[in-house]
Amino acid sequence: MVEYIIIGISNNPAFSFMDEVKSILPLHSVFSGGKRHYELVKGYLPEGHVWIDIIGDMGRLIERYREFNQTVVVFASGDPLFYGIANTIMRLDTSAVMKVYPHFNSLQVLCHRCNIAYQHICNTSVHGRGWDELDIALISGYSLIGVLTDGVKTPSAIAERMLEYGFDNYSVIVGEALEGIDERISYLSLEEVGSSFNALNCVLLVRTVLKPKAFGIHDTAFAGLENRPNMITKMSVRLLSLSQLDLHNRTSFWDIGFCTGSVSIEAKKQFPALQVTAFEKRPECSQLFDINTRKHSTPGISKVMGDIFLQELKGQADAIFIGGHGNRLTELIALVDSHLNIKGRLVINAVKEESKEQFITGIQQLNYHLLDPITLRVDEHNPITILTAEKL
Repeated sequence: MVEYIIIGISNNPAFSFMDEVKSILPLHSVFSGGKRHYELVKGYLPEGHVWIDIIGDMGRLIERYREFNQTVVVFASGDPLFYGIANTIMRLDTSAVMKVYPHFNSLQVLCHRCNIAYQHICNTSVHGRGWDELDIALISGYSLIGVLTDGVKTPSAIAERMLEYGFDNYSVIVGEALEGIDERISYLSLEEVGSSFNALNCVLLVRTVLKPKAFGIHDTAFAGLENRPNMITKMSVRLLSLSQLDLHNRTSFWDIGFCTGSVSIEAKKQFPALQVTAFEKRPECSQLFDINTRKHSTPGISKVMGDIFLQELKGQADAIFIGGHGNRLTELIALVDSHLNIKGRLVINAVKEESKEQFITGIQQLNYHLLDPITLRVDEHNPITILTAEKL
């Protein structure tokens, strides 16, 4: 078992530790942090100390810490519990005993500099990870969003993505080298965000206009297949189908045969944290999907093109909507069954009696419970039966 003391520090070369921390440092001999941290703290460390650089393989780093039969003092920027090294240590060394002395994190410092109250901020990070957290915050429409960036997902890349998906109702504040001698703060529109920033930067997104959010997107708001305007799951049917999928209790959703993407887009709009994967084999639907996801500001949906029967399916789903099956419905149910979690739901909108029979046959061959079917008719279209099965 390793004992850790984790100390958050400022980026200011003239910073000073609190008295309690100053009294702790001479009592220990093993210290760790980034190369930049060492330059800031080495004057406080006792003679003969050991320094372990934090670089690369974190698992190997934990093993290195364990080689010492004594407390390891780790230095980190800002708050070690805010997307920081303390979280990594707790994840990789579950028996660790830890004492944390935090400093302000960079987003807090930027709010302080700008006199922005941050009790309602939505903190996100794209540093060394995907866009998921930022996408969720943007779709949710938070009034203040903090973003930790990296060398690829820069302020410029963030602004470009936001404009691409229609999130033009935010202004941008970029904080560079905060608390350091090169500190700079820029107030920008999305269009004004350039590409030249100090590598140590973070971003605040400040909502300027509240965009209305509807419960249901009108069918005519989607770009559709040429000469086939009815090839879309109608709004009333779409919303009822999503209700049957019970998505507020799910984390992962598959939309098979997405066509225009209306079901996936509606699901993502209503449940921004939902992991949505959309499948389609018709090549002409790929561009429609891109057009519609951008038009309706729904980044983060995974698009999979090609025949699903030829795909190497990965991962698990909590809910699956079957929008198309190529007359192989029973086979499709058998195919996706191993990827649907227990208590997961399977939903189809059936127009033909044959589809109803195949769906029921498919679930009877497996371990499912059929919920009460719901039949409705939209305008002059044929009646549609929404069939829902729950995996036992």
